[in-house]
Amino acid sequence: GHLQRVKDEPPLTFPKTLEEFEYTFNEQGQLRHTTTGEAFVFNAREDLHRWNQKRYEALGEIVTQYVYELLEKKCNMTKVILPVDVTEEEPRSFIYLSADAMSNPAKLLVLIQGGGVVRAGQWARRLIINQDLDSGTQIPFITRAKEEGYGVMVLNPNENHLEVERPAKPTPLPSSEASDEPAEKRECKHDRESKKKRDFYEKYRNPQKESETEQIPIRENGSPEEHLLYVWDHFVSNAAARNVFIVAHSYGGLSLVELMCQREAQVKDRVCAVAMTDSVHNIWHQDASKSIQEWLQQHCRNWVSSPEPLDTPVEPMLPDCPRLSAGTERHELTSWRSFNSIFQFFSKALQTGDEYEESSNTVTTRSSHRTKHEHNHDD
Repeated sequence: GHLQRVKDEPPLTFPKTLEEFEYTFNEQGQLRHTTTGEAFVFNAREDLHRWNQKRYEALGEIVTQYVYELLEKKCNMTKVILPVDVTEEEPRSFIYLSADAMSNPAKLLVLIQGGGVVRAGQWARRLIINQDLDSGTQIPFITRAKEEGYGVMVLNPNENHLEVERPAKPTPLPSSEASDEPAEKRECKHDRESKKKRDFYEKYRNPQKESETEQIPIRENGSPEEHLLYVWDHFVSNAAARNVFIVAHSYGGLSLVELMCQREAQVKDRVCAVAMTDSVHNIWHQDASKSIQEWLQQHCRNWVSSPEPLDTPVEPMLPDCPRLSAGTERHELTSWRSFNSIFQFFSKALQTGDEYEESSNTVTTRSSHRTKHEHNHDD
Protein backbone atom coordinates (compact mmCIF):
# COMPACT_ATOMS: atom_id res chain seq x y z
CA GLY A 1 0.00 0.00 0.00
CA HIS A 2 3.00 2.35 0.12
CA LEU A 3 2.62 3.42 -3.48
CA GLN A 4 -1.04 4.14 -2.91
CA ARG A 5 -0.11 6.56 -0.09
CA VAL A 6 2.29 8.32 -2.40
CA LYS A 7 -0.32 8.90 -5.09
CA ASP A 8 -2.70 10.57 -2.64
CA GLU A 9 -0.11 13.05 -1.49
CA PRO A 10 -1.19 16.68 -1.69
CA PRO A 11 0.50 18.74 -4.41
CA LEU A 12 3.18 21.29 -3.56
CA THR A 13 1.56 24.01 -5.61
CA PHE A 14 -1.35 25.85 -4.05
CA PRO A 15 -4.41 27.67 -5.39
CA LYS A 16 -4.04 31.31 -6.37
CA THR A 17 -7.57 32.46 -5.47
CA LEU A 18 -10.01 32.02 -2.60
CA GLU A 19 -12.47 30.25 -4.91
CA GLU A 20 -9.86 27.66 -5.89
CA PHE A 21 -8.99 27.21 -2.23
CA GLU A 22 -12.74 26.64 -1.71
CA TYR A 23 -12.97 29.33 0.95
CA THR A 24 -14.99 32.51 1.09
CA PHE A 25 -15.65 35.35 3.56
CA ASN A 26 -19.26 35.21 4.79
CA GLU A 27 -21.55 38.13 5.70
CA GLN A 28 -19.87 38.41 9.11
CA GLY A 29 -16.45 38.63 7.47
CA GLN A 30 -15.44 35.14 8.66
CA LEU A 31 -13.46 32.82 6.41
CA ARG A 32 -15.49 29.66 5.79
CA HIS A 33 -15.19 26.60 3.60
CA THR A 34 -17.54 26.97 0.62
CA THR A 35 -19.06 23.49 0.91
CA THR A 36 -18.70 22.47 4.57
CA GLY A 37 -19.06 25.97 6.03
CA GLU A 38 -16.26 25.15 8.45
CA ALA A 39 -13.55 27.53 9.66
CA PHE A 40 -10.04 27.20 8.23
CA VAL A 41 -8.13 24.18 9.53
CA PHE A 42 -4.38 24.67 9.77
CA ASN A 43 -3.54 21.00 10.27
CA ALA A 44 -5.13 19.76 7.07
CA ARG A 45 -2.54 16.97 7.12
CA GLU A 46 -1.53 15.80 10.57
CA ASP A 47 1.68 14.23 9.28
CA LEU A 48 2.92 17.10 7.11
CA HIS A 49 3.61 20.16 9.18
CA ARG A 50 5.74 21.84 6.55
CA TRP A 51 3.04 21.33 3.91
CA ASN A 52 0.39 22.78 6.25
CA GLN A 53 2.61 25.81 6.80
CA LYS A 54 3.13 26.32 3.05
CA ARG A 55 -0.60 26.01 2.46
CA TYR A 56 -1.28 28.59 5.18
CA GLU A 57 1.25 30.98 3.64
CA ALA A 58 -0.33 30.56 0.21
CA LEU A 59 -3.72 31.41 1.71
CA GLY A 60 -2.12 34.39 3.46
CA GLU A 61 -0.94 35.76 0.10
CA ILE A 62 -4.47 35.49 -1.28
CA VAL A 63 -5.86 37.23 1.83
CA THR A 64 -3.40 40.07 1.30
CA GLN A 65 -4.69 40.62 -2.24
CA TYR A 66 -8.27 40.33 -1.00
CA VAL A 67 -7.69 43.07 1.60
CA TYR A 68 -6.15 45.36 -1.06
CA GLU A 69 -9.30 44.83 -3.09
CA LEU A 70 -11.48 45.76 -0.11
CA LEU A 71 -9.42 48.91 0.48
CA GLU A 72 -10.02 49.92 -3.13
CA LYS A 73 -13.64 48.84 -3.62
CA LYS A 74 -15.21 49.04 -0.18
CA CYS A 75 -13.18 51.93 1.29
CA ASN A 76 -12.58 53.82 -1.98
CA MET A 77 -8.90 54.16 -1.20
CA THR A 78 -6.36 54.86 -3.96
CA LYS A 79 -3.06 53.06 -4.28
CA VAL A 80 -0.09 55.43 -4.57
CA ILE A 81 3.24 54.01 -5.75
CA LEU A 82 6.50 54.60 -3.81
CA PRO A 83 9.07 55.95 -4.31
CA VAL A 84 7.13 58.84 -5.88
CA ASP A 85 9.73 59.15 -8.66
CA VAL A 86 10.00 55.40 -9.24
CA THR A 87 11.70 54.31 -12.47
CA GLU A 88 10.42 51.52 -14.73
CA GLU A 89 13.02 49.00 -13.73
CA GLU A 90 13.27 49.42 -9.96
CA PRO A 91 11.29 47.64 -7.22
CA ARG A 92 8.35 49.57 -5.77
CA SER A 93 5.99 49.67 -2.84
CA PHE A 94 2.77 51.61 -2.28
CA ILE A 95 0.46 53.11 0.31
CA TYR A 96 -3.28 53.76 0.23
CA LEU A 97 -4.87 57.20 0.47
CA SER A 98 -8.50 58.23 0.88
CA ALA A 99 -9.71 60.73 -1.73
CA ASP A 100 -9.24 63.63 0.70
CA ALA A 101 -6.06 62.43 2.42
CA MET A 102 -4.00 65.32 1.05
CA SER A 103 -6.77 67.95 0.89
CA ASN A 104 -8.84 67.45 4.07
CA PRO A 105 -8.21 70.71 5.96
CA ALA A 106 -9.16 69.40 9.39
CA LYS A 107 -8.06 65.87 10.25
CA LEU A 108 -5.83 63.15 8.88
CA LEU A 109 -5.55 59.63 10.32
CA VAL A 110 -2.36 57.66 9.64
CA LEU A 111 -2.44 53.87 10.23
CA ILE A 112 0.82 52.00 10.89
CA GLN A 113 0.76 48.22 11.33
CA GLY A 114 3.31 46.06 13.16
CA GLY A 115 6.11 44.00 11.62
CA GLY A 116 6.09 40.66 9.81
CA VAL A 117 4.06 39.33 6.91
CA VAL A 118 1.17 41.78 7.19
CA ARG A 119 0.72 44.25 4.35
CA ALA A 120 -1.27 47.48 3.93
CA GLY A 121 -4.69 47.31 5.55
CA GLN A 122 -3.97 44.41 7.93
CA TRP A 123 -3.26 44.27 11.66
CA ALA A 124 -2.93 40.48 11.89
CA ARG A 125 -3.14 37.76 9.26
CA ARG A 126 -3.93 35.14 11.89
CA LEU A 127 -7.03 37.05 12.99
CA ILE A 128 -8.27 37.54 9.42
CA ILE A 129 -7.97 33.81 8.73
CA ASN A 130 -9.12 32.45 12.10
CA GLN A 131 -11.44 35.14 13.44
CA ASP A 132 -12.77 37.78 11.04
CA LEU A 133 -11.99 40.77 8.85
CA ASP A 134 -13.05 43.31 11.49
CA SER A 135 -10.53 42.20 14.09
CA GLY A 136 -7.68 41.50 11.68
CA THR A 137 -7.86 44.39 9.22
CA GLN A 138 -7.76 48.19 9.46
CA ILE A 139 -11.06 48.51 7.61
CA PRO A 140 -13.18 49.37 10.71
CA PHE A 141 -10.67 52.15 11.52
CA ILE A 142 -10.88 53.50 7.97
CA THR A 143 -14.69 53.39 7.89
CA ARG A 144 -15.09 55.06 11.28
CA ALA A 145 -12.47 57.70 10.47
CA LYS A 146 -14.27 58.61 7.25
CA GLU A 147 -17.61 58.85 9.07
CA GLU A 148 -15.97 61.20 11.56
CA GLY A 149 -14.50 63.43 8.87
CA TYR A 150 -10.88 62.32 8.73
CA GLY A 151 -8.76 61.86 5.63
CA VAL A 152 -6.93 58.51 5.88
CA MET A 153 -3.47 57.17 4.98
CA VAL A 154 -2.71 53.46 5.18
CA LEU A 155 1.00 52.68 5.36
CA ASN A 156 2.77 49.55 4.12
CA PRO A 157 5.93 49.33 6.24
CA ASN A 158 6.79 45.67 5.59
CA GLU A 159 6.96 45.86 1.81
CA ASN A 160 10.70 46.66 1.81
CA HIS A 161 12.29 44.72 -1.02
CA LEU A 162 11.72 42.69 -4.12
CA GLU A 163 12.77 39.04 -4.18
CA VAL A 164 14.44 38.02 -7.42
CA GLU A 165 15.42 34.49 -8.24
CA ARG A 166 18.96 33.51 -8.99
CA PRO A 167 19.54 30.22 -10.79
CA ALA A 168 20.10 27.61 -8.09
CA LYS A 169 23.36 25.95 -7.25
CA PRO A 170 22.77 22.20 -6.92
CA THR A 171 21.80 21.50 -3.30
CA PRO A 172 23.94 19.00 -1.41
CA LEU A 173 22.01 16.09 0.07
CA PRO A 174 21.19 16.62 3.74
CA SER A 175 23.93 15.06 5.86
CA SER A 176 23.00 12.84 8.77
CA GLU A 177 24.08 15.57 11.23
CA ALA A 178 21.29 17.75 9.90
CA SER A 179 18.72 15.48 11.50
CA ASP A 180 18.04 15.94 15.19
CA GLU A 181 17.16 12.31 15.80
CA PRO A 182 19.65 9.93 17.44
CA ALA A 183 21.50 7.79 14.89
CA GLU A 184 20.17 4.43 16.11
CA LYS A 185 16.62 5.64 15.73
CA ARG A 186 17.36 6.88 12.22
CA GLU A 187 18.94 3.62 11.16
CA CYS A 188 16.09 1.40 12.23
CA LYS A 189 13.74 3.76 10.43
CA HIS A 190 15.82 3.36 7.27
CA ASP A 191 15.34 -0.39 7.44
CA ARG A 192 11.62 0.00 7.95
CA GLU A 193 10.77 2.46 5.23
CA SER A 194 11.04 1.85 1.54
CA LYS A 195 13.34 4.31 -0.18
CA LYS A 196 10.52 5.61 -2.34
CA LYS A 197 8.34 6.57 0.57
CA ARG A 198 11.25 8.14 2.40
CA ASP A 199 12.23 10.35 -0.51
CA PHE A 200 8.66 11.29 -0.97
CA TYR A 201 8.18 12.47 2.60
CA GLU A 202 11.51 14.26 2.53
CA LYS A 203 10.22 16.36 -0.35
CA TYR A 204 7.24 17.48 1.69
CA ARG A 205 8.91 18.00 5.01
CA ASN A 206 11.70 19.90 3.41
CA PRO A 207 10.80 21.25 -0.02
CA GLN A 208 14.16 22.47 -1.31
CA LYS A 209 14.17 25.97 -2.68
CA GLU A 210 14.25 25.48 -6.43
CA SER A 211 16.29 28.64 -6.69
CA GLU A 212 18.13 31.09 -4.52
CA THR A 213 16.52 34.44 -4.03
CA GLU A 214 18.20 37.78 -3.75
CA GLN A 215 16.57 40.79 -2.13
CA ILE A 216 16.65 44.18 -3.80
CA PRO A 217 15.66 46.90 -1.31
CA ILE A 218 13.01 49.42 -2.32
CA ARG A 219 14.69 52.80 -2.56
CA GLU A 220 14.25 54.92 0.59
CA ASN A 221 11.73 52.35 1.86
CA GLY A 222 14.10 49.53 2.80
CA SER A 223 12.85 49.19 6.38
CA PRO A 224 9.67 50.07 8.32
CA GLU A 225 11.44 53.06 9.87
CA GLU A 226 12.63 54.35 6.48
CA HIS A 227 9.16 53.86 5.04
CA LEU A 228 7.49 55.95 7.75
CA LEU A 229 10.08 58.71 7.34
CA TYR A 230 9.56 58.66 3.56
CA VAL A 231 5.78 58.84 3.84
CA TRP A 232 6.08 61.62 6.41
CA ASP A 233 8.35 63.70 4.16
CA HIS A 234 6.44 63.14 0.93
CA PHE A 235 2.83 62.91 2.08
CA VAL A 236 1.97 63.72 5.69
CA SER A 237 4.04 66.90 5.87
CA ASN A 238 2.44 68.14 2.62
CA ALA A 239 -1.13 67.23 3.57
CA ALA A 240 -3.50 70.12 4.30
CA ALA A 241 -4.83 68.72 7.59
CA ARG A 242 -4.22 70.93 10.58
CA ASN A 243 -4.32 67.92 12.90
CA VAL A 244 -2.70 64.57 12.27
CA PHE A 245 -3.66 61.48 14.30
CA ILE A 246 -1.70 58.25 14.31
CA VAL A 247 -2.55 54.65 15.24
CA ALA A 248 0.63 52.57 15.53
CA HIS A 249 0.57 48.86 16.38
CA SER A 250 3.55 46.96 17.81
CA TYR A 251 6.66 47.71 15.67
CA GLY A 252 4.78 50.70 14.24
CA GLY A 253 5.23 52.40 17.62
CA LEU A 254 8.98 51.90 17.42
CA SER A 255 9.04 53.41 13.91
CA LEU A 256 7.06 56.37 15.19
CA VAL A 257 9.53 57.10 18.01
CA GLU A 258 12.29 56.83 15.38
CA LEU A 259 10.42 59.38 13.24
CA MET A 260 10.25 61.73 16.22
CA CYS A 261 13.99 61.44 16.71
CA GLN A 262 14.45 62.49 13.06
CA ARG A 263 11.64 65.07 12.68
CA GLU A 264 10.84 66.19 16.20
CA ALA A 265 9.75 69.78 15.49
CA GLN A 266 7.57 68.79 12.54
CA VAL A 267 5.85 65.95 14.36
CA LYS A 268 5.11 68.13 17.37
CA ASP A 269 3.73 70.83 15.13
CA ARG A 270 1.39 68.59 13.16
CA VAL A 271 0.44 65.58 15.30
CA CYS A 272 -2.46 66.05 17.68
CA ALA A 273 -2.51 62.56 19.26
CA VAL A 274 -0.94 59.12 18.91
CA ALA A 275 -2.65 55.86 19.87
CA MET A 276 -0.24 52.95 20.14
CA THR A 277 -1.40 49.36 20.58
CA ASP A 278 1.05 47.04 22.33
CA SER A 279 3.92 49.11 20.97
CA VAL A 280 7.44 47.66 21.21
CA HIS A 281 9.21 51.04 21.18
CA ASN A 282 11.80 51.77 23.83
CA ILE A 283 12.59 55.42 24.52
CA TRP A 284 15.96 54.52 26.06
CA HIS A 285 17.30 52.18 23.38
CA GLN A 286 16.05 54.62 20.78
CA ASP A 287 17.71 57.62 22.42
CA ALA A 288 14.53 59.68 22.64
CA SER A 289 15.36 63.08 24.10
CA LYS A 290 13.75 64.47 27.24
CA SER A 291 11.56 66.73 25.11
CA ILE A 292 10.31 63.79 23.02
CA GLN A 293 9.55 61.83 26.21
CA GLU A 294 7.55 64.76 27.58
CA TRP A 295 5.61 65.13 24.34
CA LEU A 296 4.79 61.41 24.32
CA GLN A 297 3.58 61.71 27.93
CA GLN A 298 1.09 64.36 26.88
CA HIS A 299 -0.04 63.29 23.42
CA CYS A 300 0.32 59.53 23.33
CA ARG A 301 -1.44 56.52 24.87
CA ASN A 302 -0.35 52.90 24.55
CA TRP A 303 -3.13 50.28 24.84
CA VAL A 304 -1.24 47.19 25.96
CA SER A 305 -2.13 43.51 26.27
CA SER A 306 -3.26 42.94 29.83
CA PRO A 307 -5.78 40.86 31.82
CA GLU A 308 -7.23 44.10 33.26
CA PRO A 309 -10.51 45.56 31.89
CA LEU A 310 -10.26 47.92 28.90
CA ASP A 311 -8.78 51.37 29.69
CA THR A 312 -7.48 50.40 33.14
CA PRO A 313 -4.18 52.25 33.68
CA VAL A 314 -1.19 49.89 33.58
CA GLU A 315 2.10 50.74 35.32
CA PRO A 316 4.57 52.20 32.82
CA MET A 317 7.92 50.46 32.79
CA LEU A 318 9.74 53.57 31.62
CA PRO A 319 9.02 57.30 32.02
CA ASP A 320 7.00 56.93 28.89
CA CYS A 321 3.55 57.54 27.47
CA PRO A 322 0.67 56.39 29.70
CA ARG A 323 -0.26 52.72 29.26
CA LEU A 324 -3.83 51.45 29.37
CA SER A 325 -5.17 47.92 29.18
CA ALA A 326 -6.49 46.94 25.76
CA GLY A 327 -8.81 44.51 27.56
CA THR A 328 -7.13 41.46 26.04
CA GLU A 329 -3.98 39.44 26.69
CA ARG A 330 -3.56 38.68 22.98
CA HIS A 331 -1.02 40.96 21.35
CA GLU A 332 -2.61 40.88 17.90
CA LEU A 333 -6.09 41.74 19.23
CA THR A 334 -5.04 44.96 21.01
CA SER A 335 -5.93 47.32 18.12
CA TRP A 336 -9.42 45.92 17.62
CA ARG A 337 -10.25 45.76 21.34
CA SER A 338 -9.24 49.37 21.96
CA PHE A 339 -10.99 50.63 18.78
CA ASN A 340 -13.67 52.75 20.50
CA SER A 341 -11.32 54.04 23.18
CA ILE A 342 -8.89 55.23 20.51
CA PHE A 343 -11.50 57.31 18.68
CA GLN A 344 -12.71 58.80 21.97
CA PHE A 345 -9.12 59.67 22.87
CA PHE A 346 -8.70 61.41 19.49
CA SER A 347 -11.92 63.47 19.88
CA LYS A 348 -10.86 64.57 23.33
CA ALA A 349 -7.37 65.48 22.18
CA LEU A 350 -8.85 67.57 19.39
CA GLN A 351 -11.11 69.48 21.80
CA THR A 352 -8.32 70.22 24.26
CA GLY A 353 -6.07 71.18 21.35
CA ASP A 354 -8.64 73.66 20.05
CA GLU A 355 -9.23 75.20 23.47
CA TYR A 356 -5.50 75.51 23.94
CA GLU A 357 -5.09 77.25 20.59
CA GLU A 358 -7.82 79.74 21.33
CA SER A 359 -6.45 80.63 24.74
CA SER A 360 -2.89 81.20 23.56
CA ASN A 361 -1.09 82.99 20.80
CA THR A 362 0.00 79.85 18.98
CA VAL A 363 -2.72 80.61 16.45
CA THR A 364 -0.61 83.15 14.59
CA THR A 365 2.58 81.10 14.40
CA ARG A 366 0.64 78.00 13.43
CA SER A 367 -1.35 79.67 10.69
CA SER A 368 1.75 81.28 9.21
CA HIS A 369 3.36 77.85 9.23
CA ARG A 370 0.30 76.55 7.42
CA THR A 371 0.52 79.11 4.60
CA LYS A 372 4.20 78.31 4.19
CA HIS A 373 3.10 74.75 3.55
CA GLU A 374 0.53 75.68 0.92
CA HIS A 375 3.30 76.91 -1.36
CA ASN A 376 5.49 73.87 -1.40
CA HIS A 377 2.75 71.39 -2.28
CA ASP A 378 4.54 70.63 -5.53
CA ASP A 379 8.03 70.03 -4.18
